Amino acid sequence: MDRSVETRRMQHGTFCGINPHVSLAGRRHHMPPVSDPTSSGTGLRFSGTRPVHCMLNMTVKGVKGLGWATCLLCSSLIAATGLAEPADFAEVVNQARQGTVGILSRGPASSASTGRFSVRGAGVYLGDGYVLTARHATTRPARSHEDGDMTAPTDIAVVSNALDEVPARLVGMNHFLDIALYRIPHEDIPEGLSARRFAEAEALPGERVFTVGYPLGWGPAVSYGSVGNPQTFLKTVESRLVQVDLSSCSGNSGGGLFNTRGEIVGVVHAIIPTDTQHTTQGDHHCSRFAFAVPGPFAHKVVAALQRGEPFHFATLGLRLASVKIGNRWRVAVAKATGPARRAGFHKGDVLLSLDGQRVDSASQLKNYVMEETHPFQTVIVRVLRDDRERVIRVTLGKARETVNRRRPVIRPQE
Repeated sequence: MDRSVETRRMQHGTFCGINPHVSLAGRRHHMPPVSDPTSSGTGLRFSGTRPVHCMLNMTVKGVKGLGWATCLLCSSLIAATGLAEPADFAEVVNQARQGTVGILSRGPASSASTGRFSVRGAGVYLGDGYVLTARHATTRPARSHEDGDMTAPTDIAVVSNALDEVPARLVGMNHFLDIALYRIPHEDIPEGLSARRFAEAEALPGERVFTVGYPLGWGPAVSYGSVGNPQTFLKTVESRLVQVDLSSCSGNSGGGLFNTRGEIVGVVHAIIPTDTQHTTQGDHHCSRFAFAVPGPFAHKVVAALQRGEPFHFATLGLRLASVKIGNRWRVAVAKATGPARRAGFHKGDVLLSLDGQRVDSASQLKNYVMEETHPFQTVIVRVLRDDRERVIRVTLGKARETVNRRRPVIRPQE
């Protein structure tokens, strides 16, 4: 005899109701439509500011206690998505807005300044006066250089969501990641700034994200999207980038890329322009094809800069090429320099593994060396040379920080 599962109240106001269209055998099911843009298609419905209602309901045939199992399934789905109720998510977005500052085109000015001001980029507040932004969002042409070098000024001016303009001084920067860390003097920290923290985990493909910035100098504006490929490379930085399907324009550079909990999963770096606006002040670019420096990776550099320590990446010293062996393309040595040359690499060596990790691509190898090793660490590389496998032990070198003269694809508001 059929018995219906009673509606039971679960933790955090989550409910499970009754839906006769779902059977235990799974032959017929009906999931209510997703009505909230922050849902990831799990069949969760959000309704106003009321508690979340999970509609995974079913007819039970003589099974006791399954109603609670159903509700636990609902709670697990909600927890797995990382989504909050609309009221909660609205507060997450609001806190991210309160934690975002605009990078002004000019430096600090006196309190008596009049006239208009323009915002050329964004930054995210980390607490204790620290502001993280993209290096290129602050740089200006160096007058002492004729080769187009860009320098990050020692002092900049930032404006809060409440339109408080305050000075900030450079703590340090990293050219490899195109990030810069500034600090607002304690006595000048505006009230209401909301400190943002880094996410512990990497952003995953399909994960819902949003950013706060000053597109085309206007804002702070919020843009929503999702993570595409978190293993992307551009010529503007040495590290990998997270590709995001999210609307970004000139002025978004340096803004935080946030997950649905408001944690930093990236720092907006560049776009591939698909729309250009021509103005008297120059061309302004927009796109839904955006890229961000991975948050956990940026966190390592920021932590070192806050401690007053330089952050150096390891280098292997290999220039690589692709070779075809059978039906498969492999990675081979095109030229060995520095640590690799001293360790005995030869041109044409096919890389098989590094520290037991199979080498499938040049980008994978680069990621491993940059993110999982440190200078002067000894690693073991297995190569194929003259149809024989060989093992090479190499002590990694320290990458030299050089000025990156390539301008990122995304252009800050001038």
